Amino acid sequence: MNRRAMIKTFRGLTAIILPLTLALGACSGGGSTEQAAPRPPLEGAAIGGPFTLVDKTGKAVSWSDFDGKYRIIYFGYSFCPDACPIDVQKMMQGFALFEKAQPQLAAQVQPIFVTIDPARDTPQIVGEFAAAFSPRLLGLTGTQAQIDAAAKSFAIYHAKGKETEGGYLMDHSRTAYLMGRKGEAIAMLPVDKAPQDVAAELAKWVK
Repeated sequence: MNRRAMIKTFRGLTAIILPLTLALGACSGGGSTEQAAPRPPLEGAAIGGPFTLVDKTGKAVSWSDFDGKYRIIYFGYSFCPDACPIDVQKMMQGFALFEKAQPQLAAQVQPIFVTIDPARDTPQIVGEFAAAFSPRLLGLTGTQAQIDAAAKSFAIYHAKGKETEGGYLMDHSRTAYLMGRKGEAIAMLPVDKAPQDVAAELAKWVK
């Protein structure tokens, strides 16, 4: 992701998270010695929303299909030369560690990969890409309008790069979200760190 995309993503997330932080700070009392339970860092953030896309078989898949389950969601594309494979690998390696430690809880989590390049990522291709990282990872694609709407609701920046002889690249946010049983935002998973950090974050919030 280039510097412009990083700045846009940072500003967008800051606009969502900062008011929440200030509100929480204003409401906290100073006299209690008891330590309150940690609150999800994205609690109350306007991230996420309904969508309908298709899986590797062309079957329609809606966000509401996962109601009652936690969800991990990452937006990227299969032709990505470096960032997406690295992020998704860490995400799914971390999930595998969590699944090994707490299989019953992991069974209640659905990892999802959504392409931001539907022109090239057909249902078959996005399915093969997801399966390369884990049989648990669900790959989704759709029309450009459907993808744009889904990405917008999750505050994901994406833009097509210049055409070259070798094709084109996509600029996009590198964010893996953990969402709750009702589709609410909980936290960003640290895919920029080690798989163990991803597993620890899942263990912290998936109950």
